[in-house]
Amino acid sequence: MKKCAFLLLLMLIAFHSFSQNVFSLFGKANNFFDLFVAGKFEEAHSYFSEEGKTKVTAENLKQFWTNIESKLGKAKALDATGSKNQGEFYAVTVSGEFQYGAQDFVLLFDKAEKLVGMHLPPKLATYRSPGYADVTLFKETPTYVKSGNHQLAAVVTVPKDGNSFPIVVLVHGSGPNDMDETIGPNKPFKDIAAGLAANGIATVRYVKRTLLYAGEFSGPYTVKEEVLDDALQAIELAKTVEGVDKKQIYVLGHSLGGMLAPRIATLAPDLKGIILAAAPAKSLTDIIIEQNKYMVAQSKDTTAAMQQNLKNAIAEIEKTKINKLGNNMKPDSLLLGLPASYWVDLNNYNQVETAKKLKQRIFIMQGGYDFQVPESDFNLWKEALSGNANVSFKFYPDFNHLFSQQQEKGNMLQYQTPASVEQRTIEDLSNWIKEL
Repeated sequence: MKKCAFLLLLMLIAFHSFSQNVFSLFGKANNFFDLFVAGKFEEAHSYFSEEGKTKVTAENLKQFWTNIESKLGKAKALDATGSKNQGEFYAVTVSGEFQYGAQDFVLLFDKAEKLVGMHLPPKLATYRSPGYADVTLFKETPTYVKSGNHQLAAVVTVPKDGNSFPIVVLVHGSGPNDMDETIGPNKPFKDIAAGLAANGIATVRYVKRTLLYAGEFSGPYTVKEEVLDDALQAIELAKTVEGVDKKQIYVLGHSLGGMLAPRIATLAPDLKGIILAAAPAKSLTDIIIEQNKYMVAQSKDTTAAMQQNLKNAIAEIEKTKINKLGNNMKPDSLLLGLPASYWVDLNNYNQVETAKKLKQRIFIMQGGYDFQVPESDFNLWKEALSGNANVSFKFYPDFNHLFSQQQEKGNMLQYQTPASVEQRTIEDLSNWIKEL
């Protein structure tokens, strides 16, 4: 999955560091918001790079501004107030004063002074605790997952009443993630931990190693270092939690974590079961290609230039379909920002075939409005595993990648609006775990 930043920015992979004319960027940022205020969203959309247009449409911009005005009222002042280099991009902060409050916006420009993205700093768009998170029913204890020389901050959430309860280890999606799997104002792992604990089920959640020890991932590595080693240590931690039933330990993997959950289960055969939440059934390469096609289709840009951009992007993505290293491909050779060793390891793993052989319980869940992992992957899981008595399925037509209810499939801007993991998901997970 996130936070899956590299999955969702693949059309932006060729930029280099650069210096910018700050005054020019400030002017562009101010003009961009002047167009918002004037309701000229098509013109505002033209400020995006061709690649940026694959992520957001003029209609998306209109919906975004409508949401801002519904919460804060009409804009009184919008001015660029700050700037800084941010990796390969240049970030300009625009401070907004509205009728009922203030809100900052951050615009990301490329070296051609074209927009490649925008987001809200977590100021007004803050986390909203779901109604089912009854803090009188559970308690949380900070701790660490110790994995080799690494210490990963973690939280154990347990029900206040009862004992001999099940426990679930939460395993993140792609990219650096905190323990809550925070994206914008949303914290799906925090929601799940609170919801399950209120239903008598404990959880362990922890900070992903790529967030705390990013410097260790500059050379060759695989999902072993990124995910597997730490997930196994989190399982060991789960066994030590007071009151836990050691025969009732589960792993919930989200997105990439769900893809790897069958592999985790083979390495931890004493697990009672695994939960695959929005888990790809296809290869990562194929998922990335589908995401790019979706973004281009959503942009409604049918020009020859856009189609050529898509064709070029797919050609680059296809290069990740390697299953062994050769003379011209070293372990640390980068493909889409990841080392060749990573792709070789992942391409030699078949999550569906691995799941077929498992004896542990399996629960596969998917949202119909998920634009990162499509419904077709859920159907592949069903086709392969529906005959297995140990496997259950749940499809939510109106849920997105974070298992929150939505009105449409959408894009990345959707994640900037607070939306909790739906209570139906919590109830279904709780019922399945207790179904013995």
